[in-house]
Amino acid sequence: MRWLSHLLATALGWRFEGIVPDEPKMVVLGAPHTTNWDFFLFLATLHHFGLRVRYLAKRSLFRWPFGWFFRATGGVPVDRRQPGGVVAQVEQAFAEEDRMILVVAPEGTRGKAAHWKSGFVEIAERVGIPVVPAGVDGVGKRVIIGDPVRVGGDRSEVMGRLRAFYEGKSGVRPELATPVVLAEEV
Repeated sequence: MRWLSHLLATALGWRFEGIVPDEPKMVVLGAPHTTNWDFFLFLATLHHFGLRVRYLAKRSLFRWPFGWFFRATGGVPVDRRQPGGVVAQVEQAFAEEDRMILVVAPEGTRGKAAHWKSGFVEIAERVGIPVVPAGVDGVGKRVIIGDPVRVGGDRSEVMGRLRAFYEGKSGVRPELATPVVLAEEV
């Protein structure tokens, strides 16, 4: 499925840019997440960079008939009604692995929201790992991997660096892009 997604994306003119950092553990932000088609860009990006990752997705996606597909592609089902428990579960998963790349959509939805969820920052702080921005530029048909951002202490500095990276990255449906801001900054 990855190679097929990559073949289709490149045939449609999509390019993949940047370098994945040589880190054993990291949280990669996939944003802006504005449509279900982002998932196929995600698979194409994984194929292009040769990555094996895990990602969080709502539990309802893991039901029959497609549950097998989401598990096979690295999906981890989460119950979004228990947000505090999700961070603890992910922290435990990182503790059990020598190498792990977790991809998250910081908006928590593919629709427009008021702000990003803070779980990725909490996970990175607790585990002591970097956050790596990956941006979807729908206008330029590019997926771009950015430089790692170390999280610790001043969240406003982290968010400032992320805002700078995501500037001009519109997503596939720009009207659904969520501002790069945490609830505590609103």
